[in-house]
Amino acid sequence: MNAIWMAPAIASAVALTATSAAVEPLKDSAKDGAIAPSLTDAATEVLDLDTERNERYTVPVTIDGAGPYNFMIDTGSQATVVTHRINEALSLAPLGTATLVGMASRRSVDLVELEQLEFGSRTLYDITAPVLSRHHVGADGIIGLDSLQDMRVLIDFQNETIAVADAEDKSSNRGFEIIVRARPKLGQLLVTNAQIEGVRTTVIIDTGAQSSLGNLALQRKIRAKRAQDVTTTDVNGVSMTGEMSIARKIKIQGLTLRNMPITYADAPAFEALGLKDQPVLSLGMQHLRMFNRVAIDFSTKRILFDVPSKYQLRQRQRKNKAPRP
Repeated sequence: MNAIWMAPAIASAVALTATSAAVEPLKDSAKDGAIAPSLTDAATEVLDLDTERNERYTVPVTIDGAGPYNFMIDTGSQATVVTHRINEALSLAPLGTATLVGMASRRSVDLVELEQLEFGSRTLYDITAPVLSRHHVGADGIIGLDSLQDMRVLIDFQNETIAVADAEDKSSNRGFEIIVRARPKLGQLLVTNAQIEGVRTTVIIDTGAQSSLGNLALQRKIRAKRAQDVTTTDVNGVSMTGEMSIARKIKIQGLTLRNMPITYADAPAFEALGLKDQPVLSLGMQHLRMFNRVAIDFSTKRILFDVPSKYQLRQRQRKNKAPRP
């Protein structure tokens, strides 16, 4: 049996709304060479987004000419995924089984072949995809890292759009205050120079996760005190209980986040990345939505943040005030 790793779509069973976190930008603007999809360039395609039940975004996708289906773009998932509904409707060719590593579990899943997958004007061929339950995924499928490696993805939270550009498109966008270099591992882009409460931590940008999840090594290092228990469910449908507490300060290069709720648990997905014994944080949509835009450039291995104004931040804090534990 083949073994694959993916950790998409961990959904909190507790309403952890985007919080009263504060964002502090760098004083200097981004470098002129910041690479991100340009919304004015004809080679960049802008796709309308729908918001799924866990505040994640989906885009229309066709498979072997059928659809459209609503797929979530998930930078925390190694693999592109389809649901049983699509597999049954299209009678996709079986390719055996594999072990899927989710945030809470390891499970054997069926694999199928996608001869052709299209989103926007992009066409991908011969994709091996796990088959999962739509109820656990929260969408018709997932566009994972295997389908995003040659692309730049820009999520615009203000306009509810996503821009996708090919790697060879050399468009630049200077509207980002923060540029973070990342290290690739198993398709992931890992930010390795972050600090949480002064502790050096690896950060994963996970657009498929609603909330942010840290491992127990991070919890021990920063001596986080439990505020409340949080139950989460991964894409395999397996529940996991973690301990949520507030992190006073998170620094990613020149970017500072304050008063952020983080749930801590011993997740198999972190172990699959070789990070079980090192402090690590998966940064989910709950906190990514604090920014105006987030760009993930797989070609240059950079992550770019467009920091909101103080007025915008205050408005979001009022709208998404964190619940008291």
